[in-house]
Amino acid sequence: MEEQEQQTTDTSDGGAGGKISLRPLQLSDVDDFMVWATDPEVARFCRWEPYTSRDDALAYIAGTALPHPYYRAICLDGRPVGSLYVTRNEDRMEACRGELSYALGSGYWGRGIATEAVRAAVKEVFGRGRSWSGWKRSCTRRTRRRRGCWRRPGSPGRGC
Repeated sequence: MEEQEQQTTDTSDGGAGGKISLRPLQLSDVDDFMVWATDPEVARFCRWEPYTSRDDALAYIAGTALPHPYYRAICLDGRPVGSLYVTRNEDRMEACRGELSYALGSGYWGRGIATEAVRAAVKEVFGRGRSWSGWKRSCTRRTRRRRGCWRRPGSPGRGC
């Protein structure tokens, strides 16, 4: 995945209350990052424990988010309210598969923001007009409630 331009999308029904966009996460976003990264409700659905240190968050952004080929801030009216990343499998035989993960501040849940962010990321990474028939989402028991986010962008709905 080569470096991408910022992808911007408007919510279709205005339910999010503003413009949703994706852009690379930056070190200057650390204070916004800490809002969702320190929230136990958000971390409950993720593979990490809530952050407790701003320095640890800066180290994560510098060491993981910045060098990642597709790690984006989910922005509402230009301000980060979550993050999203897409990773392609390294194995040549599995290169057509990957993982899309996101975290969104709990104060923004239920407003269609994650759905629009996933839709924009899929369009940006995989291009428009390609078949999504190869998509298979997978949910853990902890993330099963979030599967509606996958259904709306057009995934076939298998896997959960």
